Amino acid sequence: MATPGNSFVGAAAVNGERVAEVIPILSRPIFAEPGTFGFMTQPSLFGRGVGGGRTIELNVSGNELEDILSVAGRAAGSISQLFPRSEGHQFRPIPGLELGAPEVRLIPNRLRLADAGLTTQALASTIDAYNDGIRVAEINVGNRRIDLTLKGDETVQSALRTQDIGSFPVVTPSGQIVPASELAEVRVTAGPTEIRHLERLRTVTLEVRPSDALPLEAAVEILQNDVIEQLEAQGLPPGVRLSVSGTADQLSQTWSAIQINLIVALLIVFLVMAILFESFVLPLVVLISVPVAAAGGVGGLAVLNMVGTQPLDMLTLLGFVILVGIVVNNAILIVHQSLYHLREEDMSAVDAIEEATRNRIRPIFMSTLTSVCGMLPLVIFPGAGSELYRGLGAVVVGGLSMSAFLTLLTVPPLLRLVLSTAPSAAKTAEPVAAE
Repeated sequence: MATPGNSFVGAAAVNGERVAEVIPILSRPIFAEPGTFGFMTQPSLFGRGVGGGRTIELNVSGNELEDILSVAGRAAGSISQLFPRSEGHQFRPIPGLELGAPEVRLIPNRLRLADAGLTTQALASTIDAYNDGIRVAEINVGNRRIDLTLKGDETVQSALRTQDIGSFPVVTPSGQIVPASELAEVRVTAGPTEIRHLERLRTVTLEVRPSDALPLEAAVEILQNDVIEQLEAQGLPPGVRLSVSGTADQLSQTWSAIQINLIVALLIVFLVMAILFESFVLPLVVLISVPVAAAGGVGGLAVLNMVGTQPLDMLTLLGFVILVGIVVNNAILIVHQSLYHLREEDMSAVDAIEEATRNRIRPIFMSTLTSVCGMLPLVIFPGAGSELYRGLGAVVVGGLSMSAFLTLLTVPPLLRLVLSTAPSAAKTAEPVAAE
């Protein structure tokens, strides 16, 4: 499908699991044409637009279109070198980097307009009337409302060419008729196919979609350091400015939100355990399993990237937040059982910890095995839609697996250290008798 501004090419694979293999087949003949820019990608389930969820936008904004296109052309050259198409990167400008639409401009001569008693608005209205017509009112015809349009003489329009717009007759307030060329300079030139605005400024947007092998944050840093800073060091025309938007802004917002959510999750878990254990020290022993699980989650994601490509997307980051509430369960079992032996059976700290570990090791491994085995099919056997949650599954499986073993190695010694240095933490508060 082709439009005056761009073209769209689409294809569907007979086998849905091999749809990614269609991309290079379509890209090869299309992008072999000189000066061709565009995206060829598999649409994302949650992404909107052609670029999908990994699109970075470099906006070149200003007042003068010629200065904007000049800077955008220099930026496009740098981007083409830093993100070559041969490595899987894709890039396109919106709109194009050239003035591809024929355009006739009338530059009013204010002195002649004043002598004729006309304004620039009156001259523009006359030219519009001879082109598409101007809407002067809205009238009712029966139960319909239609526009009342003022149009110039069609015989004049049909007799003139585009280059002869200067011959359009303009009526002055005194009744004289003069050609438009006597009141304005007519220029036959070229203009943009589309005018974009960002914050009320004319803008040319350079969309970059890095390959899946390059992290999105690294691509943003390359654009900031090697493109924007280099152009600013070389000097920009007055009024022209560069900014990065699109997924780059969403990435920083998402990362900030994830950090806040992680802190809130840790705080809630800590307060719940402080109420359960009646201590502010023992919850810290349990929370030592969280960094261990995070390391396991990173390891699971690394193993998954050895056999494929799994980006660190929002759902994958959500897996680390989920781990906070899951991996502490194993440590809670050991600490709670140890406190039970200390308080109810009056055991020593060492005997209580050994007995609690011995009693709870089977439930720990049973719950871990059921969770890991339940998530493994999502990670090992890819299918339609599994790429959405595959990263989350790898993080949870890796974090649970490592936490199950390292929790048994770290929590009992730390608990022994805490109980020996602060034995009151293991005892409940006794009521004070009052006479």
